[in-house]
Amino acid sequence: MSRPLLAVSLGDPNGIGPEVALKAARDPRATEAARLVAIGCAPMLEEQAACLGLGPVVAVASPTAEAPDDALAVWDPDPTFANAFRWGATTSEGGAHAMTAVAAACDLCMKGDVEGMVTAPLSKEAIQLAGYAFPGHTEFLQDRTRAESVVMLLASELDAGPLRVALATIHSPVSAVAGLVTAERIVKVATTLSAALRQDLGIQMPRLAVLGLNPHAGDGGVIGREEIEVIHPALESLRQLEIDVEGPFSADAFFGRAAWTRFDAVLAMYHDQGLAPFKALAMGGGVNVTLGLPIVRTSPDHGTGFDIAGQGIADPGSMVEAIRLAAQMARRRMEVRA
Repeated sequence: MSRPLLAVSLGDPNGIGPEVALKAARDPRATEAARLVAIGCAPMLEEQAACLGLGPVVAVASPTAEAPDDALAVWDPDPTFANAFRWGATTSEGGAHAMTAVAAACDLCMKGDVEGMVTAPLSKEAIQLAGYAFPGHTEFLQDRTRAESVVMLLASELDAGPLRVALATIHSPVSAVAGLVTAERIVKVATTLSAALRQDLGIQMPRLAVLGLNPHAGDGGVIGREEIEVIHPALESLRQLEIDVEGPFSADAFFGRAAWTRFDAVLAMYHDQGLAPFKALAMGGGVNVTLGLPIVRTSPDHGTGFDIAGQGIADPGSMVEAIRLAAQMARRRMEVRA
């Protein structure tokens, strides 16, 4: 099967998104997996490529137009944007640039012009300054595609085996988490997670581990009763749906003992409970995947890197892995449609 065409939104132009996209486009691990078209401000990318010595870049009139083998094609969804960037700055213009590219890449996927999208990092503060009332890519793409249920999954291929961590709640303040962790939510997220692992990764009978909410998974109700009153009933409901699930596990011991190696995915109750150990183990090689969308979307597992923007030292490893995983998922969906 031919390499799928992936749209790479460039993220905040003031961060390292354009740099890691340019570097990934020159990495054979990425280019052997997929054809790439960058989505964003073409003059900005051309200027950054020149500054960082990462060219060539070719502006194309259509996202499906071919570029020379040694060049990264860039399609500009809004040429009226000014070619202005300030490395390391949080600006409304940077947020607007980033979200215009994300929206355009999403629409290309929905129309079938590309087989998937890979999103370079954006600044949540910058997109708020630009007037977007979304905490991040995941919620924006769910709204734009009208997906009923989405799951944020972090994935990495480690020596001990594949590590995949999903979240029951995503960008929610810790003060709100306990109220958001309901049996209904756990069942919905775990069901979406299990179905996506089968559809996009080909895991026929996914084994899921569910973490507790409280320290030591509540210690029999001594440190909180959510495990007894919320999580256990949710697991029973999932088993009735013939979903292979175990838990709730104490989060600290679970990762410390490498228990994750016995499962195809781990469901954490909140952002830092799952992502802190994931990033400690994956060491910059992880991929953020949005499951449950009608399109393929992946992203590097790091942020905008404003502190190192423009220095040419950003590591493209996570972007390369995001491209490779998006290509794998896209090929599987293409095979199912064929």
